[in-house]
Amino acid sequence: MEFTAKQIAEVLNGKVEGDETIKVSKFSKIENDEKGGLVFVAADSKYEKYLYTTEAAIAIVKDTIQITSAVKPTLIRVKNPHFAFVKILQFYASMKNEKSGISKRAFIAKNAKIGRDVYIGDGAFVGKNVVIEDDVRIYPQAFVGDNVQIGEGTILYSGAKIYEECVIGSECILHSCCVIGADGFGFMPNEKGVFEKIPQLGNVIIGDNVEIGANTCIDRATIGSTIIGKGVKIDNLVQIAHNCTIGDNTVIAAGCGIAGSVTIGKNCMFAGQVGVKDHVTIGNQVIAGSQCGIHKNIPDKQTVLGSPAMDGKKMMKIFAAMNFLPDILERMNRES
Repeated sequence: MEFTAKQIAEVLNGKVEGDETIKVSKFSKIENDEKGGLVFVAADSKYEKYLYTTEAAIAIVKDTIQITSAVKPTLIRVKNPHFAFVKILQFYASMKNEKSGISKRAFIAKNAKIGRDVYIGDGAFVGKNVVIEDDVRIYPQAFVGDNVQIGEGTILYSGAKIYEECVIGSECILHSCCVIGADGFGFMPNEKGVFEKIPQLGNVIIGDNVEIGANTCIDRATIGSTIIGKGVKIDNLVQIAHNCTIGDNTVIAAGCGIAGSVTIGKNCMFAGQVGVKDHVTIGNQVIAGSQCGIHKNIPDKQTVLGSPAMDGKKMMKIFAAMNFLPDILERMNRES
């Protein structure tokens, strides 16, 4: 896809300085000196010097930047180059992912309700009583079980699986091979010590504007719903167990494991490989560092590190002290 400087400026509400008809079809890093690409330069950044040597066709720059000598690219001046570049990436992605039509090689139950401008690819499965709203894109080999609801503008990439009864909001992105609504890990030993399965009769409810990474699993509730709030972003290879509730705008990085019946508040940030014990309640705006082991409730606005997790400042002191332990032990051995 090609875009002119004028078209890009219209998307960004920017001002063109140079040839507004010049076209680009790729994004480039300004320091790599690629010809013909689109680059951006943040004001007062270490990359500003490359503006005078780059072979890029178009450069997005801050509106207040002072040009001290001739530059080759056409400039598009904007208030915030970082935000503008993200916005143009989003625009490009939306154009790139334009799909239309329903494949004859997809299976769609007769009583499924399909909205307008829906794309369903080869080999996709749409079960009974499914409701798919407008502008949904379901890529090849995706599975949508019976009685599922999918909101407007949501994308299911190849191999995504949504089990029966689950509800997916609008403008969500479900990446390849994520599984929504598989059974929670519920078993109970009988009098002979044999584990019997506890039926998982609930579902998963996912709010609007949620993104779920590849190979992530979100289990259905035993009774009731596992709930993922609006704006939640979940990375690849994350496990969220039955009856969990994840608050709005929380982000969870790769490798995290959330045990059953955990409640996580709004606007939390979990780094990679955080583990959370079952039935724990975590407040709003909590930050958990990499490989935290959270085994008890955490109040609002706390930063925790380590395993078991504790106050971040205290844990940093412990980490610092650990560097001195070998010397202390050596001295104690000498003096004993």
